[in-house]
Amino acid sequence: MGAGTGQVVLAATPIGDPEDASPRLRRLLATADVVAAEDTRRLHGLAQRLGVAVGGRVLSHHEHNETARTAELLEVVRGGGTVLVVSDAGMPTVSDPGFTLVRAAVEAGLPVTAAPGPSAVLTALAVSGLATDRFCFEGFLPRRAGDRRRVLGTLARDPRTTVFFEAPHRLADTLGAMAEVLGADRPAAVCRELTKTYEEVVRDTLGGLVAWAEGRDVRGEICVVVGGAPAQAAPDVADLAPEVLARADAGERLKDVVAEVAQAAGVPKRELYAAALTARAR
Repeated sequence: MGAGTGQVVLAATPIGDPEDASPRLRRLLATADVVAAEDTRRLHGLAQRLGVAVGGRVLSHHEHNETARTAELLEVVRGGGTVLVVSDAGMPTVSDPGFTLVRAAVEAGLPVTAAPGPSAVLTALAVSGLATDRFCFEGFLPRRAGDRRRVLGTLARDPRTTVFFEAPHRLADTLGAMAEVLGADRPAAVCRELTKTYEEVVRDTLGGLVAWAEGRDVRGEICVVVGGAPAQAAPDVADLAPEVLARADAGERLKDVVAEVAQAAGVPKRELYAAALTARAR
């Protein structure tokens, strides 16, 4: 570890096929002073498959210890060392550990960079056959059915393609909720085991995917990509008031709900707020 300021490097690791590892990732694994890994056993397994000897210290860095580990890693950077951050697959910080360290490093004025590479989100989007010009990433939906429907309700009018992660045992329920809230005719794709031996991409409507998933023993890492809402005329604010009041009655702040629904529906916030108050007074 030399004098001066080092850096934090976020490095993407293969999401399946080890041949997707970049030469830069291989070099960083061999030369970084510290490798902060989500799972140290998986890291050593990856290094073995790549034929790389990890040159620095290997520290566990996962969701349960990343806050406690951050100060130690920042000291390495302050001392001039390189801290390489890797998750089990894909890019750190994207539904994986790393954000806490990045935020702390930025606040401390320490350099943060990335060695880009494989991403399940972008890979699923690219192979889905759905629009890629505008998209968003929602990660995992809530496990509770009511919370899941509420989140999907906030996306019902979003024109962007949306990418989700999902666990195999919840896939059928999630697809069912999507079909119910977003519409059974909404185009979508289930992308499973991307870049792996048993890669599978099933493209259909949400209703078709519900039928496909029923009774099926689905396994592996899964992304669900859903097409955006079709363009339509802005709805009457009076028609949106029941949704606003239902969410407010469930505990959300009325003004926050109005702002969110108004933006998604393309209607003025002031008019929607007034319509909600009128509906509540009835």
